[in-house]
Amino acid sequence: MTPILLAIACLTLVTLSYGWLCAASPFGDCRKCRGWGFAMKTDRKGRQKRGKDCRRCKATGKRIRTGRWLYNRWARIYRAGTDTPRPKGIR
Repeated sequence: MTPILLAIACLTLVTLSYGWLCAASPFGDCRKCRGWGFAMKTDRKGRQKRGKDCRRCKATGKRIRTGRWLYNRWARIYRAGTDTPRPKGIR
């Protein structure tokens, strides 16, 4: 197998795997708070304590994956642009 075909096969596999992941689990952990929903702070004694709520995920700890966001955007545009005619006899 030539290196070009191998690269194409690997890219196709990665793309299909990411597409499956976005369909099966559209939400992932927030990258800023790592899924906690808030930042961790340390007090003066060095103990960990809860910080402010995460502004990126609005304290949910979840974010929508990029692939799912693109699919949702495409589907919304597609639905808005298609005008399916009604069958005759139905108002």
